[in-house]
Amino acid sequence: MTIAPYEQIDEGLYCIETGLYRHGLAACYLVRSQDRLAFVDTGAANSVPGLLGVIADLGLTPAHVDYVIPTHVHLDHGGGAGHLMAACPNARLVTHPKGATHLIEPDRLIAGSTQVYGEEGFARLFGAPLPIPQARVIEARDGETFDLAGRPLRFVDTPGHANHHGCIHDEWSQGFFTGDTFGISYREFDTAAGPWLFAPTTPVAFDPDTWLASLDKLMAAAPRVMYLTHYGAVQDPDRLVEGLAESIRALAGIALAEEGREESERETRIKSAVGAYLLARARAHGVTLADATIAELLSLDTDLNAQGLEVWLKRRAKHR
Repeated sequence: MTIAPYEQIDEGLYCIETGLYRHGLAACYLVRSQDRLAFVDTGAANSVPGLLGVIADLGLTPAHVDYVIPTHVHLDHGGGAGHLMAACPNARLVTHPKGATHLIEPDRLIAGSTQVYGEEGFARLFGAPLPIPQARVIEARDGETFDLAGRPLRFVDTPGHANHHGCIHDEWSQGFFTGDTFGISYREFDTAAGPWLFAPTTPVAFDPDTWLASLDKLMAAAPRVMYLTHYGAVQDPDRLVEGLAESIRALAGIALAEEGREESERETRIKSAVGAYLLARARAHGVTLADATIAELLSLDTDLNAQGLEVWLKRRAKHR
């Protein structure tokens, strides 16, 4: 049996490694109350056998899963939702209304991802999502609460990284499962100053003003901890949020500096600026890793952030 690496991080709360790209890049979470379970994020389709192994390792079965809750439909967060739902006969899928269609019928997700990664790369990295019967899908309302055997899980609409993004508030731990809304914080970059956070401006719906409003919305709940998909739990979010907000503004500024310039090679210029910015911020945070190591750890995010900023500029141009 495949069992994904996992650890208990709070009462009835487990952080699970999904195995995407490298260890420590992408997690998902399993919430337990009595013998009932909920997954928040799922990893990709290829992650699901390991998730089912964790359930078995806890002495439970897929029949104990009541909810599968992807924070949004990007494949590192919701690509495995269909496979997990197929294995969990009693589960309901909880999702943002704007993402539901892509989970019920994932053809567009598959086509877009295949175009980016190629058929072989897509199959190797992610695996194809499975469609989910519409009757098993709940399109969550902002503020709607789902009861997990007495443990309330509240859905909060948080656009900015994606327009189909929602975070989940766990009343027991006073924490949020934040998907990408509270940024990325890899443990390799922890220093005496604590975690370092930066924004993922992944295609295709980056919206800095809306994102900053979503951060305000989360912080209004006075959370104690944030559970990041990338990666793990970070404490004292009130101490971290301004650094993340600065990152959103700075990355938007990198793109805006290119607005109106020749589009040829523009994404390449943005990528170079994003890489330089992230390296400078890591150094300012006290990270002592070699430049090449930092660049390697951030290579995927640098690429995706540049792509997302370029898409944002093109979208802005269409609306001027």
